[in-house]
Amino acid sequence: MKEKRGSFSGGLGFVLAAAGSAVGLGNLWRFPYLAAQYGGGIFIFVYLILVLTFGYSMLVMEIGIGRKTKKSSISAFKELDKKFSIFGYLAMIVPMIILPYYSVIGGWVLKYMLVFLSGQTTEAAADGYFGSFIGATREPLIMFLIFFAITVFIVLAGVEKGVERVSKLMMPVLILISIAICIYIVTIKGAFEGIKYYLFPDFSKFSFKTVCGAMGQMFYSMSLAMGIMISYGSYVKDDINIGKSVGHIEIFDTGIAIMAGFMIVPVVYIFSGEAGLATGGPGLMFMTLPKVFDTMPFGTVLGTAFFVLVLFAALTSSISIMEAIVSNLMDAFKMSRKKAVAIIIAISLVLGVVTSLGNGEWSHITVWGMDFLTFFDYLSNSVLMPIVALGTCIMIGWRVGTRVIEDEVTKNGNKMGRLMIFRVMVKYLAPICMMIILVAYSLAQFGKITL
Repeated sequence: MKEKRGSFSGGLGFVLAAAGSAVGLGNLWRFPYLAAQYGGGIFIFVYLILVLTFGYSMLVMEIGIGRKTKKSSISAFKELDKKFSIFGYLAMIVPMIILPYYSVIGGWVLKYMLVFLSGQTTEAAADGYFGSFIGATREPLIMFLIFFAITVFIVLAGVEKGVERVSKLMMPVLILISIAICIYIVTIKGAFEGIKYYLFPDFSKFSFKTVCGAMGQMFYSMSLAMGIMISYGSYVKDDINIGKSVGHIEIFDTGIAIMAGFMIVPVVYIFSGEAGLATGGPGLMFMTLPKVFDTMPFGTVLGTAFFVLVLFAALTSSISIMEAIVSNLMDAFKMSRKKAVAIIIAISLVLGVVTSLGNGEWSHITVWGMDFLTFFDYLSNSVLMPIVALGTCIMIGWRVGTRVIEDEVTKNGNKMGRLMIFRVMVKYLAPICMMIILVAYSLAQFGKITL
């Protein structure tokens, strides 16, 4: 028997849930180290331009598809144009690949939160602590399982009772903790130089790498081309203003990302200089920040607050990733929520265990020269997501017509801002951007070019 489709209780519930999806490890873990690597202020400048044009257009399009069809990606693509249904299936595969390794990283965040809660700040700051932890067998697996179990429990509760309720609680707390830490950062001696590097664009640092880095980050951060926003759009009631809601989601997502960088980049600049920012890489948060917190007054309290914040953000995103898969399975295969969740649990446990062990006992096993986590990240973010986005833009821009989305957004007399930007991006610029990401990141991964 087909279950009645859930829905968000109103505009605020939708915005907070969608923002909770967009705000995650992409903002708090990925954005700061990319901003550090690609010149601070100039990276933010390019990122903001892309969010307001490319990101806005893709977000409006995906939410519009979801609400018009009242279906998740597989069924929605079939309804709009059967020739493009393959992209609906690919959109479901993306979160199925992401959820396991995302939960592994979520387990790392949980570990660091517990370490700081127990007052072991100095231990976490020691050289090799992070590598020793992820290289172990049992503890990373336990943390992965706990994080994943929390995600499953919330998704099983459904849309309004589960996803929306948790997002309404987590998002405000996340913002309050962010603001508190940012205020504290400003009071640190010498912080101005770090803040200047982070916020003020230096156009001499602008390059093709900056554009590619910012584009890839925006794609990852805003949960685009994963089927997530189509699924969330299918739960949106007809009286909710999509255009206005997307504007609010942009503010939440970008604001948290910039605050995350503000919490990390200026402080690392103070203690390690520009060289430390350039070499920090993906481990910047886990390896550098504990050292910073260890030298600060009230560092244990500040570090605990920070990792609680990151855990909240990771959970809101993992919930949305899993919900997108559940929604697709329920729609396309007419199964119950519990059965859909059971299937996802089985797949995620296998891939999650493989990913976790790939940093330890199975580190000698690689795919195309990549460990399992790097491979899954590359396959989902640098290959499948650009392909899905490209297919979606061609379907809406050239087959179905942008008018379908425009009419959905302007229901009940609502206005659609940035209309010309939307039309030009969907038909022309966005497909080009997708090709750039797909080609550039694929060539970079195999050492043909350097990004």
